[in-house]
Amino acid sequence: MSGYGTNGAAWIVSRRFDVGLILGPPLLAVLLVLSVPALRAPDVPLWGWLVFVVCIDVAHVYASLYRTYWDPEEFARRRTRYTLTPLVCLAVGVVLHSLGALVFWRVLAYVAVFHFVRQQFGFVMLYRHRRGERSLADRRLDKMAIYSTMLYPLAFWHATPDRRFEWFVEGDFLLLPAWISPVALWIYSAILLIFLARQVQLYRERGAVNWGKVGIVVSTACVWYTGIVLLNSDFAFTLTNVVAHGVPYMALVWIYGRRKWTGEHSWRRRIHRPAAAGIFVGLLLVLACFEEGLWDLFVWREHAAAFGQAAIPFAASEALRHLVVPLLTVPQATHYVLDAWIWRFDSSNPGLGSFLFGEPRPAHGAG
Repeated sequence: MSGYGTNGAAWIVSRRFDVGLILGPPLLAVLLVLSVPALRAPDVPLWGWLVFVVCIDVAHVYASLYRTYWDPEEFARRRTRYTLTPLVCLAVGVVLHSLGALVFWRVLAYVAVFHFVRQQFGFVMLYRHRRGERSLADRRLDKMAIYSTMLYPLAFWHATPDRRFEWFVEGDFLLLPAWISPVALWIYSAILLIFLARQVQLYRERGAVNWGKVGIVVSTACVWYTGIVLLNSDFAFTLTNVVAHGVPYMALVWIYGRRKWTGEHSWRRRIHRPAAAGIFVGLLLVLACFEEGLWDLFVWREHAAAFGQAAIPFAASEALRHLVVPLLTVPQATHYVLDAWIWRFDSSNPGLGSFLFGEPRPAHGAG
């Protein structure tokens, strides 16, 4: 029992909230693509693109505004970082795109993958914190387990050139030797078996299971294996990947704001009420649709049925694209960068535990 807390808390909010909005959506997405043939189509239909890419994937990027730029206390505390980050992202993007469009998209793809992987590890750490788990050895095993659930499918993807989907654009992932996939599978299988055996051992010692942590590992394994290895469908990959990543993130931001703005008399308190959840999401949808409209107007020009097909005589200018593409990517890149800081349980985020878990808030400035 060494290194295990006794606070008895198991969930970030409650069993109903966590299962419904954090652990359940990934498993539901897997169940849907396995049971509904239409969701395994080779390509993503327009309605699927609007629902999953625009309304979940792009919208979740803007959800971080509630945690950063729309939080006056938080923005004042990190004013320089929040001001410089989008400017640096834009400058780096312009440089990368000037070196070649594929260079730009490849770098962004790997940054995005790292972001997706780190988010799942972050949820594992939240549930470890919630249960008071302090064992360093178990932390390392938990980290290897959650990483392996994503790194093996990624290794398979890199070593299997027949996949019908890309992260952003065709060729953004490097092609690796075929032998990497079976080696990664053996490592993946061994780590998960050790992880599961350890959870059984801990159950025998404690009489309890950290269902949040185990649920994140299991649901992540199901999503990434199904979407990348088991099925070869752009629609199935998009649906499973986006739902598993975007829905839990928006739920986390919502509960953070719900607990932080309790007692405040502002629009932030009102918008984080359960009755106003539609407004909370609706603002994100407006921003997501506006951004995707700009992407389609200036860059992709693939969804005229949704956004129209206005004539932009300078849209094809290569020099302009070196600026427009990185500029349109700024919200996404900024989200990737800031997410590395805003959820850390250290002195850089005072009060984070109270806002996420309802724990007593430390004195001002305490970690």
